[in-house]
Amino acid sequence: MRSIEADRAGHERGAPELGWRLTAGWLAGAERCDSPNFDARPDGCRVELIVVHAISLPPDEFGGRGVAELFTNALDPHAHPYYATICDLRVSAHFFIRRDGLLMQFVSADDRAWHAGASQWRGRERCNDFSIGIELEGCDTQPFEPMQYERLAELVRVLCGHYPIQHVVGHSDISPGRKTDPGPFFEWERLRGML
Repeated sequence: MRSIEADRAGHERGAPELGWRLTAGWLAGAERCDSPNFDARPDGCRVELIVVHAISLPPDEFGGRGVAELFTNALDPHAHPYYATICDLRVSAHFFIRRDGLLMQFVSADDRAWHAGASQWRGRERCNDFSIGIELEGCDTQPFEPMQYERLAELVRVLCGHYPIQHVVGHSDISPGRKTDPGPFFEWERLRGML
């Protein structure tokens, strides 16, 4: 199990220099693409966890609109054979970082995106309740791009300056045996060093 503990003071210092601000959970500077796949967090629930994911649609292919279409319930089941198996899913993430570093936001960070599924972290079930989901365009078979790490580190700093984030973990850490992302090519030490 990997976990990066949030250095609150360091993140708060780093956030203002980015020029990004959160307003009602929406990040200025991110491309906004609203997903209907969210709901309200439970009353009194604080955002304390960031979950890093990896996704590519079609699998192991990059650069298309498949991820955005999946998160907005617009995936054409006829566009690729794999899409027919997932087109009925109702999932989302708060953020998506493309291979070139482009940052998209689908759900306000104040709301609960449907990214984690059956999950638990340190004895707490239902990680969607208290986490922010960040998807990286990637897969289990290829390394991530340097710009993705840069954008992810910037985003983590901004989020930690706004929410009481305690840890940054992978989807595989909160759903072991069920999920493998962000996968064996994700460089946790690299991200830790950037934070």
